Amino acid sequence: MLLNTYIDHTKLGPIVTKEQIDQLIEEAIKYQFKSVCVSPIWVKYAKEKLEGTNVLVCTVIGFPHGTHLPKVKAYETKEAIKDGADEIDMVINVSAVKEANRKNVLADIKAVVKAAKGKTVKVIIETAYLEKKEITFASKLAIKAGAQFVKTSTGYASRGASLEDVIIMKKAIKDTGFIKASGGIRTKEDALKMIEAGADRLGTSGGVKLMEGETNGNTTYWVRR
Repeated sequence: MLLNTYIDHTKLGPIVTKEQIDQLIEEAIKYQFKSVCVSPIWVKYAKEKLEGTNVLVCTVIGFPHGTHLPKVKAYETKEAIKDGADEIDMVINVSAVKEANRKNVLADIKAVVKAAKGKTVKVIIETAYLEKKEITFASKLAIKAGAQFVKTSTGYASRGASLEDVIIMKKAIKDTGFIKASGGIRTKEDALKMIEAGADRLGTSGGVKLMEGETNGNTTYWVRR
């Protein structure tokens, strides 16, 4: 597969402008990234701009801390789907994970999965805050609750994805679901290592840099899986 097909081209934050979203969309079309990942306020606009292309629209729910009530996350999800979101990246209740509260973790994720009505759900477990056993616990519950992906990070914690995170997640879910590595993927080498470790998707704001390959100018990277 081509590297571009793994990339969720991302622009999130409190002061993102329309011009920046336009640039994000233009880049996603040019490089044929898998999706653009934008805040809920930009979903409808991005969907309209991407009409007729193969680029999906991804958005974030309960972002960035995951501390919203499940019913609030469900409402956010319903509105995002109504506006045209193809994929939902929700932030898990990290406190419930730390407490090993299986019931609350499942309820949190299931509320979003139900509201997504069959659309792809990726569960951000924020690995920077978790021990190895907690990463395993959260990853298994994400898939059990009906999500398709487990995702490493929001990009708002002390660090993003690590290779070890992806390896632990892959061991936990095996082939029952998919993995998205996000945060701190800055070079082609970083990207390929994550994929080799088991990542099926990469969340990055540096997709163009990855594709342009600053070291050699090559714009096409094949990934062997």
